[in-house]
Amino acid sequence: MLEPSPLRTLEPLNRPSVADTVFDQLNRQILSLELPPGTKMSEVEVARALGVSRQPVRDAFYRLSKLGFLSIRPQRATLVSQISESAVLQARFIRAALEAETVRMACRVLTADDHAALDRLIEQQRQAMEAKDPKSFHALDDQFHWEICDRSGHGFAWDIIREHKAHMDRVRFLSLSFASRDAFEDHLKVMEAIRARDEQQAMLQMHGHLARIKTQIVRIKANNLRYFADEGEA
Repeated sequence: MLEPSPLRTLEPLNRPSVADTVFDQLNRQILSLELPPGTKMSEVEVARALGVSRQPVRDAFYRLSKLGFLSIRPQRATLVSQISESAVLQARFIRAALEAETVRMACRVLTADDHAALDRLIEQQRQAMEAKDPKSFHALDDQFHWEICDRSGHGFAWDIIREHKAHMDRVRFLSLSFASRDAFEDHLKVMEAIRARDEQQAMLQMHGHLARIKTQIVRIKANNLRYFADEGEA
């Protein structure tokens, strides 16, 4: 008779790991520019501030570096990376290509319940915008785009997008001081096209929405030049 596997005694993990918690906090602070580009990051200091060991901080640093938020250089200070304009525009290209397809599929497969869920998200965005709460608005903005991917059956597309959009996220966050209403109204138009099952209009609206960053980055860079990497001549 086979002995029962000791793995059967393991219980599912329902809580985020310490490394996940550290990552989430640092990710939010870098995104919101509470930790601006150029900030020196020390594993020892972060561990001490958060009351954790260095290992989960090291793990979180590695994950943030893979997303493009941290520059880890051997024998030199770890820095919050500067924003790369070229990386922002590359991320916009990737998003436009993938999200045009996901919104097209959304027109075909989303149900009335899906529409209602997305409408609730848009209403929450309205409330965040009127409350001048950019952190909440940005999170709800991301959730709106993710829900379209997921509900259309292409959640994997958001995984790809998330791997490439770190630099874009910080520009988007900075844009909310003057462009949150534009983003909100774009979402209304995207939703209107999805509800009408108008694939071409939905794709057009999504492309236009994501293209806004090409003009916004000019204004943002002019006002926050120190945040941007010097990439020389285009």
